[in-house]
Amino acid sequence: MKIVLFGSSLVSAYWNGAATYYRGICKALHDRGHHIVFVEPDLYERQAHRDLLEEPPYAEVRVCHDWSDLAIELERARGADLVAKCSGVGGWDMELAAAVLDLQQPDTRVAFWDVDAPQTLAAARAEPPDAPDTFRSLIPRFDLILLYGGGPPVQSAYARLGARRTLLVYNAVDPDEYFPVRPDPTRACDLLFMGNRMPDREQRVHDLFFRAAELSPESSLVLGGNGWGDVPLPSNVRWIGHVPTAEHRGWNCSARLVLNINRSDMASTGYSPPTRVFEAAGCAACVVTDAWEGISTFFCPESEILVASSAADIAAYLRAIDGSRAASIGAAARHRVLVDHTYARRALELDTALALEYAR
Repeated sequence: MKIVLFGSSLVSAYWNGAATYYRGICKALHDRGHHIVFVEPDLYERQAHRDLLEEPPYAEVRVCHDWSDLAIELERARGADLVAKCSGVGGWDMELAAAVLDLQQPDTRVAFWDVDAPQTLAAARAEPPDAPDTFRSLIPRFDLILLYGGGPPVQSAYARLGARRTLLVYNAVDPDEYFPVRPDPTRACDLLFMGNRMPDREQRVHDLFFRAAELSPESSLVLGGNGWGDVPLPSNVRWIGHVPTAEHRGWNCSARLVLNINRSDMASTGYSPPTRVFEAAGCAACVVTDAWEGISTFFCPESEILVASSAADIAAYLRAIDGSRAASIGAAARHRVLVDHTYARRALELDTALALEYAR
């Protein structure tokens, strides 16, 4: 099949947390014989901070500088087997969502691929139910809504808004990119958190990560991600700025514990493991995650992942989980992702669903 995706960016992870998700899915679909085209606008300085300097072998990447470029790519997508508008492109989102629906034909399915369902649904619910020219009015027209998180609650929410069909395509890991490497002494720390400063996660980072640092003055903590430069940090926290994807393995394998903090809306929705959880597990890191519904769907708490409801819980793990225990949990997590949570498996599930869709 020819699959055309309109998304934020495949070649740059700069202010773009979905980059490795897109790469994993596109690579796995390509490995299954599909022709992938990824169309992305040049926004937020992403092209100036590319971490894929050359076009990947698994997808054609077409960078657009304005709407006229996007209009050309929309016309080029005509006749594809599947055209998907991804959420959070960052520019012309509504225009693209409406435009891809104009490509809908008996042999061309059109999907909305939601990589931030809590935010998308909140915006849709705020729109008048019967108003035209809203994203809410477009939802029933898509052949398929693809979801990278949110589980049954999000599927039900989309169904109430008239979605014809939803399919969960969760985050996962590419074992070719995320695997154990030798720890780097210059990156050694007791607790690592990598995440951009986001309005709906910042307070949770203060409440969990920074507070845990204050409760554990003897521990060394590292903070990675954009936007934290003007935030006062506890004395035992070192900020390292944006971490290119090529450096993720080294950092994940050099920390005793790796922390995940979901954004507040994803934590409240549940069933939303971000890419960093699977990627750290692929590196055999010992992951500590904030608490949210559905964790046990993906990992077994205490043996494959540690769950913290408070900064005090994180501080307790820092005191109690030594290197040997951390290594054991990390090894179990890596085994779990290799069995259940690879992009190859996600692509197989998506392929099966698409085959059923085209059989209708």
